[in-house]
Order: sequence, then C-alpha cells, then structure tokens
Amino acid sequence: MKILSWLVGLLVALALLGIVVAWVWARPDAVGDFLENAAVPQGAAAGDLIAVEPYSLDVPDGAEAWRIIYVTTREHGDLAPASAVVMTPVDAIGPLPMVSWAHGTTGVVAGCAPSVFAPFANVPGVPKLLDAGWAYVATDYVGLGTEGGHAYLVGRESAQGVLDAVRAAVDMDAVDLLPETVVWGHSQGGGVALWAGLIAPDYAPEITVAGVAGLAPASDLPALVETARSGLFGKIVSSYLMASYSQTYPEIDRSAYVGGLAGVLASDIAGRCVGGRETLFSVAETMLLPAGGIFQSDPKEGALGARLADNVPLGAYAMPVLVAQGDEDDLVLEPVQAGFVAQLCADGQDVDYLTFAGRDHVSLVAPDSPLIGPLMDWTAARFAGSPAEGCAFND
Repeated sequence: MKILSWLVGLLVALALLGIVVAWVWARPDAVGDFLENAAVPQGAAAGDLIAVEPYSLDVPDGAEAWRIIYVTTREHGDLAPASAVVMTPVDAIGPLPMVSWAHGTTGVVAGCAPSVFAPFANVPGVPKLLDAGWAYVATDYVGLGTEGGHAYLVGRESAQGVLDAVRAAVDMDAVDLLPETVVWGHSQGGGVALWAGLIAPDYAPEITVAGVAGLAPASDLPALVETARSGLFGKIVSSYLMASYSQTYPEIDRSAYVGGLAGVLASDIAGRCVGGRETLFSVAETMLLPAGGIFQSDPKEGALGARLADNVPLGAYAMPVLVAQGDEDDLVLEPVQAGFVAQLCADGQDVDYLTFAGRDHVSLVAPDSPLIGPLMDWTAARFAGSPAEGCAFND
C-alpha cells in the first residue's frame, strides 16, 4: 500500500508539474529589444516616427517590410509609443496609397502584438493588395508590442493608433507614401476601423481617409457582450474586456462584475494571448467558468454598461463605409450587425452592407473568402474617388 500511495503521489506531483510547465509555456513571448526599449522622446507629438527596423516575418515574396515605432495618443490624452508593420511591393514607384489594417483580438498584454508572432493572420487579400500597388500599414495598437496595457475595445484609442501609424509611415525615408488610406479591420479591428472613420477629420485632418471597411466588426458592444458571453471565445473576450475597461476607466469596479473563481480565471486568461497553441490553455480554463460566462452582474448596467455604449461607433462619417458579415458568425451575430447598419442608414450614412452565406467569424476573412473580390473593388473605387451610392444591402 505504501508503494501504491507513493506512486499516486508521484503521478499527482507530475501532473501538477505538467500544469505549471504548460502555464509558463503559455505566457506571451518576449517582444525583443526593439519594442522593449520603445519610449516617447521629449517634445514628440502624435504621429511622430521614432524608429524603423527591417522586418521579414512571413513577408510574402515580392514585398519588403519594416517595423516602426511611433507616437500615438491614449484614451485620456497621454502620449505613448506603439508599433506597426509597413509593407510595400518590391521596387514600387510611389507615391503609394495605403491600406491601413486594424487587427482582431490577440490579447491585452505585451507580447500579443501581431508583429511578434503572426503579422498577416486573418488579413484578407494580401497578395491582391500588393498586386494592386498599394502599401500596407498595420498597427499593433498600444500595449501589445509596447508596454502600458492595451485598451481593448476602447474604440477611440485604437483608432488614434491606426491614424498615427499612417502619419508615421508617410514620414519614412525608405518608401514614398501618400497621406491617403482606406482602413480595413476585422472583429475588434472592424470596430476600430469604424472609429478611425469617425475621428479622422478632427484627429488627423492631414490624412485623407477615403473609406473604412469593417469586417464582422465589434460594433454594437452591449449586444455583442450579451450574445457572446456564454460562448467559448466569448468568455475569453469577456476576460480581456474586464481587464481593459477596469484599467482604462477608473469608475469601473471590476469586483462589481466579476468575482470568486471566475474572477481568478478571467485574470489569468487576460494575461495570455490568443491565436497560437497557447490558446488551448485559455480554452481549458473557460471549461471551469460558469456556463453563462464570467459576469456575476449584468455587464450592460452601471459604469461598465455606460462605457460599452460610449464605444459604439455611431456618428457622422465623412467617407463611405463598408460593413461585411458572415451569416454563420456565432460571435458577432448577423442580426446584431444588421441592426447596427440599419441605425447608420437611418442616420443618413452611406453604407454598403455585404453578407456572405456560410461564412463564420474567421472564414469571412480566409484566403478563399468571396469577400476579397468585392473588398478589393470597393477599395479601388475609394482610391479612384468614386462617390458612394447611398445605403445598400446585398441581400
């Protein structure tokens, strides 16, 4: 019996050791000296270019790229360094217009920047974009490559990061870029793209934003949080949201919405990126959360609910808007998206709303997606200065 007890104890110890090793392995990787040492120089202004380095991770044949550090503005007005990838066709003759990419959810802590591990994940039509002779600039947002914490689903801050990346790219010596862009974004980044359109005329009037395209955008945040909170990925998103909003908005008391074991697990999930194998550890933790998600009180109420409503990108757009949505998306539901678009249309905004049968949240932006052709055509029309055609639904 002593031997059996010893073996059981050994197996338990090994299992616990395995969990600890997996937990450590699943933490974000180091971002490297270029990003770790990023700082805002004294006297700098939003949009200033701080540093440039050659960049090669997953860069397709026929293109050359750089990673830049630049200055942007946080939600409450402080300046902060952010990182971005700039890419152009090889031997391109400028000046080139830019597609500015706002990426979807990758995490809320340093090390979760797309430029660190997967710069072109879920970016639709990269080869076609380069073939068209357009430049590409993709911010990591603040706090994912650089330090400081990421203001996840805080629309204005991330949109400022998008516009400041465009400003900084224009100042690069290695490429000749026009101060003209069409902003694309997916999921979290779809909402960011819409916010970039809203604030561009006031925040960056020297940049011509010819159009904004939100692809399965996180638009109606109160509805999104409510409909997604019980799903696997919705629990991860909720964990990121609470970490971000309680850090960004001091009036939000995290303990009023999340507590107990759910709070502990949500905090741990928020310290991990999503998109690689390490996501499996977060998925395992979601299995320990309540079936209804992490919230112990209604996230649509109180200070959290008010801030979610504040971050819905409704308002007057000075440029055409495209919203694309898969009808099988189980994270951002099509009826919710249709309601958001209907509100824009009722407010007199020019919106092209494209829905795609059989496409879910990620397959909407897959390499074989039927979205790519219409997105390219719509973007080319914007660069050509073609007028918008009012509010149009493809179904």
